Amino acid sequence: MSNPGYGNGDLPAVFPDWSPYTDLESAARAYLRDPDIALEALDGVLRGASVLGFTLERFVNEVNGVWQEVVVCDGSRLVLWHGEDVPPGEGPPGAMTSSLRVVPLSTVTEVGCRRRLMRADNGTVRVDSIDVYLLLSSLDEAPPSDEVAGAPRHDALRFGKTLDDGGAGQIARLEEFARLVASVVGRPLL
Repeated sequence: MSNPGYGNGDLPAVFPDWSPYTDLESAARAYLRDPDIALEALDGVLRGASVLGFTLERFVNEVNGVWQEVVVCDGSRLVLWHGEDVPPGEGPPGAMTSSLRVVPLSTVTEVGCRRRLMRADNGTVRVDSIDVYLLLSSLDEAPPSDEVAGAPRHDALRFGKTLDDGGAGQIARLEEFARLVASVVGRPLL
């Protein structure tokens, strides 16, 4: 995987930390490989709406290359941008997909947040990882597995951070994002 933005052309194994940036543009520019593509797509939907919170994800996959995601909450909806390199053989070299999804907060039926805590020998506790899910009222498009054939499965958005994948700052920011979404779910929209 190469990118001309990094000295020898290789993407770093550890991406820059976006968690210190409180505004979406600065965080995206610090963390994403393709911030201009992401921000243009998001701006086309947000159209000046206030960004109350956001979370970012990025990883390198040996098959598809770089996978990037931005999720923004503006108080009435979640706006998700996803960018992913096209696998070799499925398009010209350097091709990627850019997709956008808008999810009204009224369709979020449940917010879950699981933190894994580690206790040090001196008794102090720290958060080692966090997993967040947002259960939606829409049904998952995936065919049912053999275990629950015929049973409908609700769509869900899932996000996770660990100390190794994101660090303490991104864990805290993802937890903050989950709390934000939980605080507006179920409230009447003004």
